[in-house]
Amino acid sequence: MALVFKRLIIALVLAFCAVVVTAPRPAPAADVAVILDQAKLIKLPEKAVTVVIGNPLIADASLQAGGLVVITGKSYGMTNFIALDRAGAVLMDKSIEVQGPREHMVVVHRGILRESYSCRPICEPQITLGDNLKYFTDTLGESAARDSQAQAAAAHSDGVAKNSQGQAATLETEKEKARPR
Repeated sequence: MALVFKRLIIALVLAFCAVVVTAPRPAPAADVAVILDQAKLIKLPEKAVTVVIGNPLIADASLQAGGLVVITGKSYGMTNFIALDRAGAVLMDKSIEVQGPREHMVVVHRGILRESYSCRPICEPQITLGDNLKYFTDTLGESAARDSQAQAAAAHSDGVAKNSQGQAATLETEKEKARPR
């Protein structure tokens, strides 16, 4: 009986050790957390001339004057950011985590279909990765149509329009065109 009890104790101790060893550990926190479709400024070390983003599908980096870089979240996930000097020496190496928006967000699930809304204070459709494709494209289409109407109205209101190369072009009214020169 003592031998059975001893083996039972050893089995329990080994089982406990196995659980402790295989228990999930929290993922290491990212050095920089960026919200999807938002940007964050990072101060670069002096002498940094090159920046590298490990996965440009997750985040984008844009060098700015004054030793700053703008990190923009493009898709969910983790990647890294490296700053190098002229000789290629690593001056900075940071992990970047792009997270979905959490504040003022309401996500509606209709079976397997998902729709996202920004509620500040009234809920409006918000385009978010992972939403139902039809909802996503419909919302994106409405947003694009609204933006093009706003740009057209702004161009006509100040009398200056931009051509496809971004150059300013003065708009002439029908009366001005008909006026002898």
